[in-house]
Amino acid sequence: MQKFAVLGHPIGHSLSPLMHNASIKALGLDAKYEYIKLDIPPEELMERLSSMSDEGFIGVNLTIPLKEVAFQGLEYLDVSAKTLGAVNTVEFSDDGLIGHNTDGYGFLKALEEAFGKAMEGDSVFVLGCGGAGRAVALMAAIDEVRNIVLADIDAERVANLTEEIARIAPEVEVSQASGKEAQIEACRAADLVIQASPVGMKKDDPSLFPPEAFRAGQRVFDLIYMYPETAFLNIAKAAGAETANGLGMLLHQGARAFEIWTGIQPDIAAMRRALEEAVYT
Repeated sequence: MQKFAVLGHPIGHSLSPLMHNASIKALGLDAKYEYIKLDIPPEELMERLSSMSDEGFIGVNLTIPLKEVAFQGLEYLDVSAKTLGAVNTVEFSDDGLIGHNTDGYGFLKALEEAFGKAMEGDSVFVLGCGGAGRAVALMAAIDEVRNIVLADIDAERVANLTEEIARIAPEVEVSQASGKEAQIEACRAADLVIQASPVGMKKDDPSLFPPEAFRAGQRVFDLIYMYPETAFLNIAKAAGAETANGLGMLLHQGARAFEIWTGIQPDIAAMRRALEEAVYT
């Protein structure tokens, strides 16, 4: 039996095993492949990765807080990981461990699926500039948006990301929104709003922004996928915005990872059904 896994700390919330095993079964490969989840603290990651190939693993996904640890620790990095400065997929190849990042691909596919377009020419507001927020902000810059406004409680994180965007896409205007009033104004002005903070991961988390932060004609994407609709999305929808949660991003980044590991196109319909059953029922 060859194995895949998602590694994180904590990891109990992950839906990756559900969607991958649904696809594996639909493809008739469940006698050959299995996907599990493992709780691995950051300080143990690199040592654990070095031994997993001997245990029958041929690839793993990484989630919080391991993506940057792997980026710093792996010798071989695909261009996707180099571009986004983080690793969410590790390929166990004959030449060693190769770090990839499928988050950017998954994000673009999810945007196109939910709204019928990506980001080119948009004014984008990114709320939360940690691992996932950083990745989507960099993808926005690469996708040739008109401008990006960044917001986060960590001013140093915002400053570092501002510099990164200026380096990889100097033609994209990038600025920072500090303070709630400036953030609400930037949110309302944006064509695309990306909620990438952890607020909303708990079902009773309130929306970070009030109704006046949103308007008709906007697209609002919340990377959180555990619930059909966060309070943030609920308020945005009531204000007339188009909304989508992070389920599509999870789906498509996972599908791309499976292709990297196996060269096989996964059963995306089976993956989607498994995710929707977990979240919507």
